[in-house]
Amino acid sequence: MGVDYEGKKIGMWMFLFTELLFFGGMFLLYSVFRYRFPLDFHAAAAHENVWLGSVNTFILLTSSFAIALAISAMRKGRSRLSASLQLATIGMGIAFLCIKSVEWATKIQLGLYPNSPVLLQKGPGEVLFFGLYYVMTGIHGLHVLIGICVIAFMVVLTRRKKITRQNPIKLENTGLYWHFVDIVWIYLFPLFYLIT
Repeated sequence: MGVDYEGKKIGMWMFLFTELLFFGGMFLLYSVFRYRFPLDFHAAAAHENVWLGSVNTFILLTSSFAIALAISAMRKGRSRLSASLQLATIGMGIAFLCIKSVEWATKIQLGLYPNSPVLLQKGPGEVLFFGLYYVMTGIHGLHVLIGICVIAFMVVLTRRKKITRQNPIKLENTGLYWHFVDIVWIYLFPLFYLIT
């Protein structure tokens, strides 16, 4: 578990660094436009459902705890418990995406989507806010979906004894990815839902 373990761990951290640069660029773009259109951004944020956003935040934080427990269980040789906790993480990820799809559907029904006649009648800052909202939460949602698929693959590997107490690196790296996705949401939530 020496050099190979360390190499895989470093590789994962390098991948996450590139993801950080990608999301960091979007956060920077958001900050510039929010600085230019503070009143429009505040008006647009009034359409956000803070309660649903809060529920989704709780779900993702709990899912991070579940995947951490899954890794801990695997390190103790409790592969069945680990697989169950991985499945729980998948369930919470799916719940997150379902809630997000309800939010998107509600906005679309109100005509608050890019290039809609309703949105084009609003100020330029509101148009930018919703453009950024759909792009940033959409890309984040895609990352959640990818994470769900990867964790599902980890469940299969766990059940086939390909991930073990002696070789948990794949599950550990998956956990790192999932934690990163959760951290991104921790930044997205206040930016879009808690603007004052």
